[in-house]
Amino acid sequence: MSFSIKIENVVASATLNVPVPLDRLVATLESIEYEPEQFPGLVLRLKNPKAATLIFSSGKLVCTGAKSPKDTNEAIAKVVAMIRKAGIKVPRDYTVRVENIVASAKLGRELNLDDIAFALENAEYEPEQFPGLVYRMDDPKVAFLLFGSGKIVCTGGRTIADVNRAVEKIDKKLRSLGS
Repeated sequence: MSFSIKIENVVASATLNVPVPLDRLVATLESIEYEPEQFPGLVLRLKNPKAATLIFSSGKLVCTGAKSPKDTNEAIAKVVAMIRKAGIKVPRDYTVRVENIVASAKLGRELNLDDIAFALENAEYEPEQFPGLVYRMDDPKVAFLLFGSGKIVCTGGRTIADVNRAVEKIDKKLRSLGS
């Protein structure tokens, strides 16, 4: 494998199983964006790890922008601590679940997207609409954007291992097609 895979974004969720009074958080915490007329949740941005967490009154949290699953766990733990500090009782046990990992890689060679579109099942390529080819893989269940430059983007993985396996698999498949 002559390319490196870069994690661009990890999205994870957690459910606290208790209602969260958003107005109380707005009154006690900094770095919050809350416009209930626009969006039902509030946005809390952290600098370390760099991530944003959406907090909903239902007690659901969605963390985005982190660069690793470890960072999402750390960000959610910090947000839960902040919620507790605001006087809201939150159960000790909650599960953080990775929903989506977005990664990119440069294959180090140009790709002929027209040829690939004809050769691969589950490929969609409409260059007049979008310059990338969309390819959906079943195992692991991910989607790729392939670009003529050789850059690829993988989305939908739930583990780093799935992302690595998917990128290696698409690279091997493209090589077998002569791309």
